[in-house]
Amino acid sequence: MAMAEIGPGQHGGSSRLALSDADREGRDLFVAWCRDIGCSIEIDDMGNIFARRPGRENARAPIVAGSHLDTQPHGGRFDGIYGVLAGLEVLRTLHEKDVTTAAPLEVVVWTNEEGARFAPAMIASGVYAGLFDKEYAWSRSDSDGKTLGDELRRIGYFGDAPCGEHPIGALFEAHIEQGPVLEAEDKTVGIVVGGQGIRWYDLGLKGRDSHAGSTPMRGRRDALLAAAEIVMAVQGLALDYAPDAVGTVGEMQVMPNSRNTIPGEVFLTIDIRNPDRTVLEAMAEDLREIVAKCAGRHGVEFELDEIWDKPPIEFDPDCIAAVEAAARELEYPHRRIVSGAGHDACQVCEVAPTSMIFVPCAGGLSHNEAESAEPEDLEAGANVLLHAMLALANRIQH
Repeated sequence: MAMAEIGPGQHGGSSRLALSDADREGRDLFVAWCRDIGCSIEIDDMGNIFARRPGRENARAPIVAGSHLDTQPHGGRFDGIYGVLAGLEVLRTLHEKDVTTAAPLEVVVWTNEEGARFAPAMIASGVYAGLFDKEYAWSRSDSDGKTLGDELRRIGYFGDAPCGEHPIGALFEAHIEQGPVLEAEDKTVGIVVGGQGIRWYDLGLKGRDSHAGSTPMRGRRDALLAAAEIVMAVQGLALDYAPDAVGTVGEMQVMPNSRNTIPGEVFLTIDIRNPDRTVLEAMAEDLREIVAKCAGRHGVEFELDEIWDKPPIEFDPDCIAAVEAAARELEYPHRRIVSGAGHDACQVCEVAPTSMIFVPCAGGLSHNEAESAEPEDLEAGANVLLHAMLALANRIQH
């Protein structure tokens, strides 16, 4: 709740866009909390923060927990933030009990997970995993033309360490589910075994500006009308591949955006997802045909750019087993689950053993200021995280 007071939203949530002044303040608070319990801090050149609690065998790669502190413009208090602070709570607990693990433990804050200010999402964890080029990441710009690299420097979080070189022995990310499954089935813990595939598109439509009163309906090249058909078609596309597919148009810009001018240009974003790579590819092919047909019907030119292709992933069996064993030992009702949302863990799993821990959120609601979770569920997730991290940190090396 203290973190939520930084960049407060208008309706009880949070608004800490990546690399904003509020994000800097949130990062500063996290770093201060970590230093209070004796952690050392390393920041890489993508702004990722690693807070380290040493172990008895510090040559070993650390067991890491973490997520992100940036939010959506109208974000909640738990998405991402819970995973960071659950990791901090693990370190605080061990500090208070004077417990030293064999391998060192760390908490990580990944930069720009949401992608709300700088697209694509999860870009810093993606650079860490070798999925994005660093120069490309630094060059990403927001709607005001400010670049990610410049904003990192401005807020003082452009670190010296090269991103991707910090070792990770295993990564656990605790998170609210952002879906309704755990709540509906009265389960306290979700053992996340993988994540679905994601494809993001930017679509530009170009028709012709013309007078709303004097241009006959049959003579119009209305870019917004083509866009409206495409929005409906994306909905139909997801329904055609039910029950696992989803499709969303989340952003739209209309030009010239004048009451009495037929829109000549529209920019919009498209997000399609499916846990099956083959099905996702089929959806992508269908989407291209949909856009071409809708644009053609209205005499509108189009440019469809795929800006992100994240294949479905499977998490590490040993990490999954550690989470499942902890949930079982602590007697929390649990089930295996696939993540519908993208997470930093879904990037890092390409280069390090990884798994996730889900806890329920009310109504499955997330990316919304009304996002909420019960304290006892958050506690349960943190307990599972503690036991899973201890199991791997204290495992005898052969």
